[in-house]
Amino acid sequence: MEYFSYNTIIGSVVIYSNRKAIARVCFGEEPDIEAERLETEPIKDACKQLKEYLSGLRKEFELELEYDGSDFQLAVWDQTRKIPYGKTASYKEIALGINRPKSCVAVGQACGKNPISIFIPCHRVIGSDGSLTGYGGGLRIKKRLLEIECRNTRG
Repeated sequence: MEYFSYNTIIGSVVIYSNRKAIARVCFGEEPDIEAERLETEPIKDACKQLKEYLSGLRKEFELELEYDGSDFQLAVWDQTRKIPYGKTASYKEIALGINRPKSCVAVGQACGKNPISIFIPCHRVIGSDGSLTGYGGGLRIKKRLLEIECRNTRG
């Protein structure tokens, strides 16, 4: 596993790859797993696309992602990837989307374990009442990402 850290408008972002795909994204963290500091092509491409996204020039990512999780987590993350740019969905809507209507809390836990923040857009998942609830990068970053998307979908 390789990683490289970038300064962005939302703070430090650390992108990890396994040489062929993006495997993890963290905010402002030094690696807590064994990894080599090396800016691979997948990492460079992910950074380029992330900066385009943060500047409002990109609404969809075209990256190879590779991640592991339980069947439930994978279902949640796949459903989350279907939320369009500039839109949000509640934990309940995600639970309904994976045919597990009583699993709202578990959906929140799965979002909290999302290994590839932003590229798997768990920041678009909110409380049923519209409130911004937890986010692995912190609520400040979640709010900022939603503001960027909202600003760039106004017509």
